[in-house]
Amino acid sequence: MKNFNKYIVSVALATLSLSGCKKDFLDRQPQTSIGSDNFFNNEQDLKLYITNLYNFAGVGIFNDDRATDNAATTGNVEIKTMMVGNPGPSTITAGWDWGQLRSANDFLDNFRKAPLSAEVLNHYEGLARFFRAQFYVAKLKRYSDIPFYDKTIATNDNDLLMKGRDPRATVVDKIMEDYAFAAQYVRETAETGAINRAIVKAYRAKFALYEGTYRRYHSELNLASTAPQFLQVARDVSRDIMTSAKYRLYSTGNPAQDYLNLFIQPSLLNNPEVLLAVYNESGIRNSGWSETVFGNYEVSPAKDLLQDYLMKDGTYYTNQAGYATFSFVQEFQNRDPRLSQTYAYPGFNLANVRTYSQGGGLYVQQLAKNFTGYHQVKGFVNDPTTAAMQTVDVPILRYAEILLTFAESKAELGELTQSDLDQSINLIRTRAGMPAMSLNPTIDPVQNSRYPNVSGAQKAAILEIRRERRIEMALEGYRFDDLMRWNAGKLLEKEQEGIYFSGLGKHDLTGDNVPDIILLANNESIPAVKEKNALGKDFIYYRTGTIGQDAGVFLKNGTSGTVQTIADNGTFLEPKYYYRPIPQSQVLLNPNLKQIFGW
Repeated sequence: MKNFNKYIVSVALATLSLSGCKKDFLDRQPQTSIGSDNFFNNEQDLKLYITNLYNFAGVGIFNDDRATDNAATTGNVEIKTMMVGNPGPSTITAGWDWGQLRSANDFLDNFRKAPLSAEVLNHYEGLARFFRAQFYVAKLKRYSDIPFYDKTIATNDNDLLMKGRDPRATVVDKIMEDYAFAAQYVRETAETGAINRAIVKAYRAKFALYEGTYRRYHSELNLASTAPQFLQVARDVSRDIMTSAKYRLYSTGNPAQDYLNLFIQPSLLNNPEVLLAVYNESGIRNSGWSETVFGNYEVSPAKDLLQDYLMKDGTYYTNQAGYATFSFVQEFQNRDPRLSQTYAYPGFNLANVRTYSQGGGLYVQQLAKNFTGYHQVKGFVNDPTTAAMQTVDVPILRYAEILLTFAESKAELGELTQSDLDQSINLIRTRAGMPAMSLNPTIDPVQNSRYPNVSGAQKAAILEIRRERRIEMALEGYRFDDLMRWNAGKLLEKEQEGIYFSGLGKHDLTGDNVPDIILLANNESIPAVKEKNALGKDFIYYRTGTIGQDAGVFLKNGTSGTVQTIADNGTFLEPKYYYRPIPQSQVLLNPNLKQIFGW
């Protein structure tokens, strides 16, 4: 049953009306009373309030790798505009929002007025502290040092209103305290879609891995010596979830389909891999899904990600001579099965989804200016019916991530064993139909150059675990945070490229040895009467050129080369761009908020 999601919808308006003003409390907006004298009377009141704190992402995760080395974008993503512009505190103004924190702290200030048992009160305190931790994790990722508040602020409390930034270490300690309390007291079982203890633990492990690796690889923080304590938490908490035996990877024994199907199921209610999902049900919650997931509206998957997938036998794709000039069809031959469950492959059969003028049938890769030519099937509902699109559930927290967290934390601590791999990474590879990873793999020179700051006895394992994480979690919105914590922001400077074409003329994009498209020089015209191929279908014509020319598709050399998406990705300034400035308007209100890291 999707009880909790029905509950969320039914109480949303009521909760919003009770939660008071959500404007920035640092702007000294008066606290609108929630009516604490006549609220907080019973468990239903507490549940009603906590419901307003749920803010998990939905189908948007499938576009959230944009502007990383996983996916190109034509949209105005913040990091992209920063790298090509001249950003400052007066132009980077998003993110300084405090409504979620105010709601969590207001709850914590008042909830014990309810005459309930210690077990019930501790459960709800754990939920509120979990959401407060989640709030501060997001702020920490953006600003590092940030004012920490564990209570609501009165309009006349000038000392708190005008305080400066608390050090990152202080804020992290508070976050970890909140997670630890929640992991102890939040109930083990909850309605579908609601937070339970395992979900709290998963987010605790997730943040511990983030902070541990962030401290290890960011020397500007001077916190590297404390990194192991967080990696140990990530190791222990993820192992605790694993040994509970409550979750397992989703598999029907079909490596060619299981991974794909995980992301397009109309119901994830009984999926053993999903710890947390956004559940969508007709008449209750619309998924918000649209065909733009497919990848020709702002976001398109990149060649760089495609080249990271292993060969079917486990060898490195980039070890092959001439791999950089492989055709679209060649790129998909004998690869990790997850590649063709993430990217639209040669011979992909497209249902008559409304956005695409080609209609249903064998899909011919659609080329367009500033797009890679690759398309995405992960998260793409290949069904034209409204019901299928609106009711698909979205996995937000998967057991696969727990396994990846365990393996990475163990490797970063230098204590990874083959048994650890067999209980984590190799379960993921088995589901995908891939060979097992060995403890001491040969170092891939491409991975080695991508992450030059990795060192230690288990360097080779760390590099391959990072690859596995990139592949397994591809196009789910993880890549940007991973690059940030690994101090790998410079990878964002690489211009994301698409399909390689050897030259003008006819090309097969469906893998049936029958050409489907014709590339013309920039000075040629597309004929009014189109030539037909051997199947009796009209060729699709494109005029090629370089960026800036009047052409239908941009190629690196004008008439050959990889599809080009942008002229210049700009510069990622280190360490500055790992952080964001406090908006200038807030600094003017409170001069004690000092900018850091060059802002």
